[in-house]
Amino acid sequence: MKIADIIALLEAVAPPSLQESYDNAGLLTGNPGWVCTGALCTLDATEEVVNEAIQRGCNLVVAHHPIIFGGLKKITGRNYVEKTIITAIKNDIAIYAIHTNLDNVIDGVNGMMADKLGLKNRKILSPKEGTLKKLYTFVPVEQVEQVRAALFEAGGGHIGNYNECSFGAEGTGTFKGGEGTNPFVGQPGERHYEKELKMEVIFPAYLQNNLIRALRTAHPYEEVAYDVVNLANTHPEIGSGLVGELPEAMPEAAFLKQLKQAFDLPLIRHTALSGKPVKKIALCGGAGSFLVSKALGVGADVYITGDMKYHEFFDANGRLIIADIGHFESEQFTIDLLAGVLQEKFPTFAVLKTALKTNPVHYFV
Repeated sequence: MKIADIIALLEAVAPPSLQESYDNAGLLTGNPGWVCTGALCTLDATEEVVNEAIQRGCNLVVAHHPIIFGGLKKITGRNYVEKTIITAIKNDIAIYAIHTNLDNVIDGVNGMMADKLGLKNRKILSPKEGTLKKLYTFVPVEQVEQVRAALFEAGGGHIGNYNECSFGAEGTGTFKGGEGTNPFVGQPGERHYEKELKMEVIFPAYLQNNLIRALRTAHPYEEVAYDVVNLANTHPEIGSGLVGELPEAMPEAAFLKQLKQAFDLPLIRHTALSGKPVKKIALCGGAGSFLVSKALGVGADVYITGDMKYHEFFDANGRLIIADIGHFESEQFTIDLLAGVLQEKFPTFAVLKTALKTNPVHYFV
């Protein structure tokens, strides 16, 4: 088992192309070609966590937050970031971060939060733009099914809860092979007319290389004609935040008590209660003040996130409850998510969860 095998699995779950432009997800230290002795899952890759990995025989730390977020001009050990990098490099510890790309998939960080609250009818709160494309290609009628099946197998043709979606329209294609060609049908130097199907398949943008590879492999032509276009449509399972519903409506105070218990919280900072029952819940792990307007827009009764500033609480405007449960607290179950993904795929491999609580915020209660 190599570190590259772990990375391949993680990037199939949360493709790097889904991370935000400001982010720095991916392999931050180490070599993907190294044999992996074990993976330690954590929220933060601190120096203490790297030392824990060394002690527990793991040469890979899989973290949610990137330890390197901005550029490093010097590495002298003057702060916690530099100390962590020095320790990792000196001990051949690879650090891999899976950050906003894991935030932006429906079964990622926010999905784990929703699981803890038992939310149903889940949807992305703010779908990410530029996530869908469409492939057009032209296939001889006799070979249509083999090409269509290959594109579906590569991940094309998903629209909401439907899969294997495509469209075809028959027509006549023409081509003339030049010198040195070996056409599938027809003769070089002669114009050939062939009954073809124009096929259309929608796909997630991050799968483009997979689909083109599958198309070229399955298509009988020596030169495959195809077009790829960007769509304004959004992918229903990619984007920021999540909104869902409780199984049954419940009083506000009872819900806050449930929230406190589910996330093992010392306290919850929240806006004023209105006395109305709550059912529709919006949430965003980490710092989610940028989604308050989206939560209001979908008619959420409660919006759960972390890192809300004083004046941002006014944005609730009496129309919903903003519940700030803390940055670490909202994302704490990401460790279980990462470990679960790896253990399911590699059940005999050493996948560990950190025993350290890396939350830098403490509460005096």
